[in-house]
Amino acid sequence: MKPSLIVHGGAWDIPDEAVPACEAGCREALAAGWSILSRGGSALDAVEAAIVVLEDDPVFDAGFGSHLNLDGRVECDAIVMNGATLRAGAVAGLQRVRNPIRLARAVLEHCPHMMLVGEGAERYAKDVGIALCDPAELISDAEREAWRVCSQDQHAAAHHRGHEQGTVGAVALDANGKLFAATSTGGTCCKLPGRVGDSPLIGCGCYADSTAGGVSCTGYGEAIMKIVMAKTATDLLRPGNGGFCVSESSRDSSGKLSHSCAADTAMHVAREAVHLLAKRTHASGGLILLDCEGNPGFAFNTPRMAFGYVAADGSMLTAV
Repeated sequence: MKPSLIVHGGAWDIPDEAVPACEAGCREALAAGWSILSRGGSALDAVEAAIVVLEDDPVFDAGFGSHLNLDGRVECDAIVMNGATLRAGAVAGLQRVRNPIRLARAVLEHCPHMMLVGEGAERYAKDVGIALCDPAELISDAEREAWRVCSQDQHAAAHHRGHEQGTVGAVALDANGKLFAATSTGGTCCKLPGRVGDSPLIGCGCYADSTAGGVSCTGYGEAIMKIVMAKTATDLLRPGNGGFCVSESSRDSSGKLSHSCAADTAMHVAREAVHLLAKRTHASGGLILLDCEGNPGFAFNTPRMAFGYVAADGSMLTAV
C-alpha cells in the first residue's frame, strides 16, 4: 500500500503575519513524518514525529507555546489512536511534559488504561522514562504577554495569535496498511484549571478505524464534543454513509472506487462533518482525514486553517 500523511496546525483566524510561520511549521512536520513513511517506517512513528515538530514550534497551541490557563499555567492534552485495534492512548492536564504526544504513545503501547490525567499522568511519564520539565519551560513570551493582558482586561481575541485555536494533528497510513491518527493541544487561553476539551477524547478530537479512515479535529472543543466529530466523520467514510460518488460506474473490475472518486468522497466527507458542526452547534472548527486507502480530506469554517499533506506524486502541499 502506498503511504499517506496529512497534518494540521489548527483552524482559527490566523493573522497575515503568522501565515508564513504556520505554513513552514506544517511543512517541517510533513517532512519529519514523510521521512519515516517513505523509507517503509510505521504510521505510528510518523504521526509522533510530525506532532513533536508542531509541539516544539511556539506558533502552534501545543507543547511549548501552549495557551495559559486562568492561573497562568500550561495544561496540555494529547491522544494517538491505532486504527487496527481501536486502542488509544490519551493524556490530559499535563504541566511538566514537553512533548505530550510521546506520553500519549507510551499510554497506547504500555499502559493497561487508555487515558491518564494530571499528576497521575506525569507520574506515569517518569515510570516509562519520559523526563519532566519545569512548567515555565513550556511558556512562550507571546503567550505570557497575552495572558498578562487578559488578566488585566476583558479576555479578547485581539490579545492573541489564535485566541481559541491552534491545536495540532496528524493522520498517517504506512506501506503495511497501518493507520494512526493523533491530536495534541494546549487548550483555550484563560480556561479554567482542569478544563479538558475535545482533543484527547476518543471520537471527539481524534479517531482511527482501519476499515474506514482516521481523523484529527481542531476548533471549539465543547462544540466538537457535542457531535463527536472525529467518530462522526469516520463513520461517514464508510461506503454508502456519506460519499456521493459511489455508483457502480465509479468502480473498477475489483469493485474499488476509482482514485478520483475516492478522493472526491474524502473531501466531501470532511465538508459534511464541518457542516454538521456549524448546523448543530453554531460553532467553528475544522478537521483533516485520510480514508482507509490514504486519500486525504480537509475542511474548516474558520477564516483559515494551517494544514498540509503529501500528494500522490510525493510532493508536499501546504496551505493556510
